[in-house]
Amino acid sequence: MKSLPPNVAPYQRTREFTETTLPAGLTRRHDTKAGVWGRICVLEGELTYRILEPKIEEHVLSPGMEGIVEPEIPHEVDPIGAVRFFVEFLRLPEQD
Repeated sequence: MKSLPPNVAPYQRTREFTETTLPAGLTRRHDTKAGVWGRICVLEGELTYRILEPKIEEHVLSPGMEGIVEPEIPHEVDPIGAVRFFVEFLRLPEQD
């Protein structure tokens, strides 16, 4: 699994999703903006997290096993049965 840079800070998070409320766009190829990391936090159940570039990686996320999304890297998720999760977005602190 990828790791977050030590100095990124959370600035936003999604609402909690389940296998029935998961937006279709998350199950298809998408990415974050430049400079934005994501942390996929599974609260219950399991979720497949697929990194699509530069090489395909597939991880099964569960409580305690977070998925790290790197900026601008295409990825998608798929629920494995019942699941509850959210995504937290992080970025570097602004330079003064």
